[in-house]
Amino acid sequence: MATSPKPLTLQAIDALQAGDRREAARLIEADLRSGPPSGERWRSVAKLAAHIGEIELSIAASQRVARTAPLTPERLLYYWGELATYGRTQIALDEIARLPAGAQNHPGILHFLGTIAGQRGDFVKAEDCYRRALAASPMLPQTWFALAMIRKFEAGDADLAAMERHRPAFLASADPELAARFLYGLAKAHYDIGDHDRAFALYAEGAEKRRRIEGFDAAALTAQVDQIIATFTPEALATLIPSGARESRALFVNGLPRSGTTLVEQILVSHSRVTEGGEVNALHPALIPTGDYTLDGARRYQARVTDDPWGAVAQDYHRTLGMWFGGEGLIVDKTLTQSRLIGLLLHALPSAPIIWMRRDPEDTALSSFRSYFTTGVPWSWSFADIGHFYREEDRLFAHWTQHFGDRILTVRYEDLVRAPEQWIPNILARCGLADEPQVHQPHTAKRDVRTASVQQVRAPISADRIGSAGAIKPYMDAFRAAYFD
Repeated sequence: MATSPKPLTLQAIDALQAGDRREAARLIEADLRSGPPSGERWRSVAKLAAHIGEIELSIAASQRVARTAPLTPERLLYYWGELATYGRTQIALDEIARLPAGAQNHPGILHFLGTIAGQRGDFVKAEDCYRRALAASPMLPQTWFALAMIRKFEAGDADLAAMERHRPAFLASADPELAARFLYGLAKAHYDIGDHDRAFALYAEGAEKRRRIEGFDAAALTAQVDQIIATFTPEALATLIPSGARESRALFVNGLPRSGTTLVEQILVSHSRVTEGGEVNALHPALIPTGDYTLDGARRYQARVTDDPWGAVAQDYHRTLGMWFGGEGLIVDKTLTQSRLIGLLLHALPSAPIIWMRRDPEDTALSSFRSYFTTGVPWSWSFADIGHFYREEDRLFAHWTQHFGDRILTVRYEDLVRAPEQWIPNILARCGLADEPQVHQPHTAKRDVRTASVQQVRAPISADRIGSAGAIKPYMDAFRAAYFD
C-alpha cells in the first residue's frame, strides 16, 4: 500500500535540518501555492519562514491566519504585527482605516495604533490610544506597561495608583509573560518617583517570571566563546574558500544593548545613501547551511557547495535585506549578539564595515536589567547573569579587534555623545560615506524605531545619561561581583 507523501512543511523542516535553507524555502513556497487559503496551521509556517529569513513567505502565511474563520481581532492583530515588524506598517494602518468605526475602537487595535505612534515618535497620540484602550478595558497588563514606558511618573500619580490596584488581579490571572511585562512597567513607575527599593523588587519579580520561562545557561555560553576564540583565527579563516561577494549593502553596528547602537543607527539612517536599519537578523538565516555556525560547520558547508559557497551566503543575506527594505540604498544591521558570528561575517562579506559600540558596563547593565526586551534575552534577567554575559562579550570583542582591527571601528558611547562633531565623521568615513549636515541632527529623522531606545533617539544627542548607574550602585552588587571580580 502506497504511503502518503510527507507534508511539504515537514519536508521543509527536514531540508532545514540538512542545512539546505534554499530547499526549505522552496518547499514552503510550494506549500503556500497548493495549500488552503486560511487556517491556524499557517501560523507555524509563518514562524518557520521567518526563521529562515523568508519574509515574504512569512507574511503570506500570516495573512492566511488572519483570514481564518471566524475572523477575530487576535488573528488580525497577529497579521498586522507581522506587517509592522517587516516594515509594512502602512498596509496594516490602511486595513485598520477601512474597518467600521466601532471595530477601530477595539482595545487591542487601539493598543496596536499606540505602539505604531510611539515607534514614530508621536508620544501624544500613543498615550491617547493607550488611554482609550484602558478606558474600554482596564484589565490589559500589556497596555499599562506600554503607557508606563512613554510617560514620566510623579509622586501621587493616579496611573501608578491604578496599576497598584490592578497588580493582584494581573498576577493571579495573566499569562506569565504578560504579568512580567506589567511588573516591568510598574517598576519603571516607581523608579521614576525615586522609590528604588520598590522598583528593583518589582524588576526582580518580573525577571524571575521570565527566568522560569527561559533560563540562561552561562556555562554553555562560556564554552561557545572558548570554541570561537580557539578556532576563528586569521590563519583558520584563510583556509576557507574566498567569498565572491565584492560589495555589501550592510553597515554593521555591533555592541551590547543600550550601548548606543540605536543612536549610531539613527545617525547613519539620516544619511542620504542609507535607506533604513534595525535588528534585521538576516545573517543567522543566511548561515544556516553551516549547521552550527562553527568553523567545522563552515568547512563542511563549503565541501558540499563548491561554487562560491560564501558568495551564496552573502547573496541570501542581501536577499533578506531586499525583502525587508527594498533594493536600493545601504542598510544598517544592528542585530543583537552578532559578535558570535563576526568571523563568518567578515569572511562572507569582506567589504562590509563594522562599528562596535562600547559603553560603561555599569550604565549598560542597569539599562539592560530595567528593559523588557521583547525578543529572548535571558541573560538580562539578573544582574549576575548580565555580568557573566558581559565578560564573555568582552572576550569576543578583544579577540575580534586583536585579529581583525582593520575591519572594525571601535566607538565609545561616552566619546560619541561628548564630541559628536569628531566621532560622527569618523563613523561615516568607516562606512565610506561623505559627511552631510542632517546626520548631526539624527533625532529629526522621520522613521519608525522599534527598540527600547525609541524615546532617547528622538532627543538631541546628549551626555546626560553618562553615569546613570551612579545612584543605583547598592542594587548592582551581584553585577559587580560577576563582572569585575
